[in-house]
Amino acid sequence: MKNYFYFLLAISVISCTNHSASSEQVQELEIYDHAAVVSARKEASDIGTAILKKGGNAFDAMVATELALAVSYPFAGNISGGGFMVYRMNDGEIGSIDYREMAPSATHKDYYLDQEGNVIPGKSTLGATAVGIPGTLSGLFEVHKKFGTLPMEELIQPAIDLARNGIIVTERQAQSFAYYDSIFTVVNQKPLALFHQKKAGDTIVFEALANTLETIQNEGEQAFYGGSLTEKMVSFLQSNGGAHTLEDFKSYKAKWRDPITFDFLGNRIISMGPPSSGGVTLKQIFGMLGSLDLMNESPDTAAYIHKLSATFRRAYADRNEYLGDPDFVAIPMDELTNPVYLSSRISNFDKDTIVAIGDINPGKFIESNETTHYSIVDSYGNAVSVTTTLNGGYGSKLFDPELGFFYNNEMDDFSSKPGVPNMFGLVGSKANAIAPGKRMLSSMTPTIVEKNEELHLVVGTPGGSTIITAVAQVILRSAYYDTPMQEAVDAARFHHQGVPDRLILEPSRFNTVVIDSLKQMGYTISERTNRIIGKVNAIRITEDGKLETGADSRGDDTASGY
Repeated sequence: MKNYFYFLLAISVISCTNHSASSEQVQELEIYDHAAVVSARKEASDIGTAILKKGGNAFDAMVATELALAVSYPFAGNISGGGFMVYRMNDGEIGSIDYREMAPSATHKDYYLDQEGNVIPGKSTLGATAVGIPGTLSGLFEVHKKFGTLPMEELIQPAIDLARNGIIVTERQAQSFAYYDSIFTVVNQKPLALFHQKKAGDTIVFEALANTLETIQNEGEQAFYGGSLTEKMVSFLQSNGGAHTLEDFKSYKAKWRDPITFDFLGNRIISMGPPSSGGVTLKQIFGMLGSLDLMNESPDTAAYIHKLSATFRRAYADRNEYLGDPDFVAIPMDELTNPVYLSSRISNFDKDTIVAIGDINPGKFIESNETTHYSIVDSYGNAVSVTTTLNGGYGSKLFDPELGFFYNNEMDDFSSKPGVPNMFGLVGSKANAIAPGKRMLSSMTPTIVEKNEELHLVVGTPGGSTIITAVAQVILRSAYYDTPMQEAVDAARFHHQGVPDRLILEPSRFNTVVIDSLKQMGYTISERTNRIIGKVNAIRITEDGKLETGADSRGDDTASGY
C-alpha cells in the first residue's frame, strides 16, 4: 500500500471525534394503526412501507429497506458491509441472523503490525486492506428464503428505481460529503465526482449502483458470491492492495443464531448474541441494575447517570476481554451473565464516588463508524430489528466506480493488537484477534422487548461503541418510565465504556448542577460534540395496539407507515 497511512489516520481520527451534524430539529410523535418502518432516510422508510402496503411482511420490507438505504444513505447503508437482525414472529417465535463480515483468508493476528510489532496506522481503517468480506446480500437472501413472501425481484426493483431516478441531497448529507471530501480524494487518488461539491437540494444519480443491483436482481445471490460481480470486486480490491480472493467470497454464508434473552422487571428483552457483544453486554448491564434500584432515580439526575455508568464500565471491561466470534473462541456465557457473578461485579459500587478504573478489571470466574439501524413492524404482528454497517462513515472510504459503492472497513473491529484501541477507543483481547474466516466483534445491538408476552418495543441504533449504552437508555425510558417513543429517542444520552475513563455527555443537554455533582463524584466529563452517540430508530406498541414511532432527530431519520 502507498505510504499515506499516517496522514489518513490523522484525518480519520479528526472525523471520528469532531464531525457534527446540523442543529437538531425535534420530530413530532408519529402513530400508525397497522404497520411502520423507521430508518435513517425517508426514501428507505417509504419504500419499506410501500412493500408492507402491498401485502409483504416485515422480512420483505427488510430487504427493500436495506437496499434503499444502500442507495440513499451511502454513509452507512450498504450492499458491501454486514449486519445483524433480530426477529419476533406474531406467534412469539424469535430468532436472529448474523451477516457480519469476515476476515479474508490471507489475514492473520499480526496482519496490521509492522516488523517491530506496532500497529501500522490507517491500515485497518482506510483503503482495501481494511475491507472484510461483505455479508449484507447473503443475509438478505437468507432471510428472504426463510420468511419472504413477495418475489425477490420485486423487492430489489425499488432500489434500482431510486438509484436511477436519484436522491435529493439533504443539508446533513451535504455537510458530510464536504467533510469527508479530502479523505475520499486521498484514498481514491482523485475526487469522487458523485459527492464532490454537492449542495443541499442537488440530485445524485447512482447509475453504476443501479446496474449492480440489476445484476443481482437477474442473477441472484451468486452474482456477489462467486459470479461476475465477485470477479470485479476481487480485481478492484487486489489492484488497491487488498489480499481478497474469489474463494473468500464463495465461502461466505450468513448464519442463523440464537438470540440472547433475559427478563428485567417483568419485561423480556431479546437481543443479538455473539459475534455481537450487544446482547451479552445488555444482559450484564440490566443484571447489575437489579442490585442498584435504578428505578428509584429520575432520569437525567446525577444519581441515575452514576448508577447506569457504573454498570456500563464493568460490562465493557468484560466485553473487551471475553467476547469474540463464537465459532472461533469459547465464550463463558453462563459465567458472564450469572446473577451471583453480576452481583459481585457491582458490589463495590459507591453512591457518592466513582470507583477507580484500575479496580474494574475484567471479572474472574470460579471454575465485542458508522452504522445504521431500522425497525419494522408489519400488519401481521411480525417485527424485525436490523442494524447494518460499513463500520466507519463511508467505510474504508474506498469507492468502486464500476460497481457504485463504498467498501467497508470492518477489519478495524478486530483487535489489531491486544491492548491497543480501535477507532472507537475499544481495547480488545486475544478473543477478538484476527483469523482467516473469523467474524469481528461488534457492538451492534438490534433488540426487541416483550411486555406481558406481547410485542412491546423494536429498537436499535448506530454509534460504534455507544450503541449498547444508547439502546439501554432508550429501553429504560420507554419501557420502564413510560416515556413516549419519540421523546425517549430524542432524550439526552450519555456514554461510558471504561477505557478511556471518561463520561461522555451530549453537549448542552445536561444542566450544570448535574455536571458539577458528577465531577464531585470523580468523573472526568467530556461534552465535546460526538457524532457516535447514536441515532436510535424505534417502534413501541401501545396498550391499544397502536404503533408509536421514534425517528432520531439527530439525523435525517424518518418514520413511515399506515
